[in-house]
Amino acid sequence: MSISSSTATGPVGQERGERDTRKITASDVAERAGVSRWTVSRAFTDGASVAPAVRERILEVATELGYRPNLLARGLIKRRTHLIGVVVDELANPNLTMLLDEVTRQLQRLGHLSILLNISETDSSASMLSLADQFQVDGLIFLGTVLTEDLVRLAQEVRHVPLVVLYRSTEHADLQVVTTDNERAGREIAALVAAEGVQRIAYMAGPPAESTQLRRLDGFRDGLAQHGLHVGAVLHAGHYRRECGELAMAAVLDASAPDAWPELLFCENDILAIGAADLLRKRGLLGRIGLIGFDNIEQAGSPAYDLTTYHQPMQALVTEAVRRVVGGESATSRVLLPGQLMRRSSHRRPAA
Repeated sequence: MSISSSTATGPVGQERGERDTRKITASDVAERAGVSRWTVSRAFTDGASVAPAVRERILEVATELGYRPNLLARGLIKRRTHLIGVVVDELANPNLTMLLDEVTRQLQRLGHLSILLNISETDSSASMLSLADQFQVDGLIFLGTVLTEDLVRLAQEVRHVPLVVLYRSTEHADLQVVTTDNERAGREIAALVAAEGVQRIAYMAGPPAESTQLRRLDGFRDGLAQHGLHVGAVLHAGHYRRECGELAMAAVLDASAPDAWPELLFCENDILAIGAADLLRKRGLLGRIGLIGFDNIEQAGSPAYDLTTYHQPMQALVTEAVRRVVGGESATSRVLLPGQLMRRSSHRRPAA
């Protein structure tokens, strides 16, 4: 009596319907092919010694059963997991979303997978980096992360793997830096501001950092000084969120008379500048204060903002960071690449 396909048995005597609910293993392939489990492993290892006929039989059985080799287990044996930890702390920042997309795509093209470690909550850093260590990641990339001393210490404890800081700078010897030349960018923006003939100039900063810096404010101050100007006030938004930009802008307007308001505000990134613009629009003051952002996110070019900003060479920066974390070696610990000033209309006040 024949057995219909609905009751055909699987590799260990289970019915096919039951077999489909569990993961097929190398042992299942070995049993069906009549070889050892180690022979199956060698059949999927480039250069391993296996008779051609045996390898062909094993591959046929593997295809029939839907078996895929466990690359993670194989990587652990070779001490290379092809897993890269990607550390983020400001997912509300639209520029970080674009950066994360570029990093993961480049890693995948090179045969690596990323583990996203979200440390937005201050008490999650230790548990997330411990998880990365348990997965034995081959390296860590910090995406614009505000590094505290505790976070740096925890990162240094994650085995001996490359640690790359992307989009920020740090003086820690164990951390490699790949970022835009922010001091140069600050000086270029200062030259643009000086040409506008303004006197009252302010800067809006994001979250404070103990161990990483953006250097934009340093370059901006130095550039202004060359023109006899200075930053009159530094506003603290706290986070890279649009609403934080709104609140910081509102605090400035509410704390002083109109003739004391800044004539021009350079924001640490575009999303803060957009928040400031939204607040000014709500109060009917859009254009009263010139605005400059940083990053050149897609929204910055919208006619609603037409935001003057600074474009970071994201693709080139990510390529360099990925090369360092995947290759594990570098000639220098720091790479600074030039960006491009994007002149639109937001920095120009109608009155000027």
